[in-house]
Amino acid sequence: MELTLQDKSNYLKGLLIVARKDNELVESEKKIIRNIAERLGFAKDFYEETIRGLLSNKYIKEDPIVFSTAKVAQSFISDGLKLAFSDDRILGPELNWIKATALVNDVNDEWFQDMLKVCNDSSKSGREKDFALYSII
Repeated sequence: MELTLQDKSNYLKGLLIVARKDNELVESEKKIIRNIAERLGFAKDFYEETIRGLLSNKYIKEDPIVFSTAKVAQSFISDGLKLAFSDDRILGPELNWIKATALVNDVNDEWFQDMLKVCNDSSKSGREKDFALYSII
């Protein structure tokens, strides 16, 4: 599946929003963002600079993101949850934003709850997580 440039930009932007929702950017979050940004084709200097200034950047709008297809939205939500759980805790602001993004993309709530459970269980078990993005690009 070919992602649109807009979807690629929104995917990265969404991950950045999730990462800063708890006002802390830990190494596990940076690693995930780097891996996905690279896979999406973003230049290393661009995403490294973005990561460095993420917590102080007041210009990133935090509206829920609408993707071009349900498949891309579900992939993002799955990866967003994995990112949120990567620091071994998920806070209300992170979960609420991801849930709002699911709602604006008409993602089924039952699917969302199942994915939330899967990500939570994976986080607790310490299992390595594959990113959903990799299966659609």
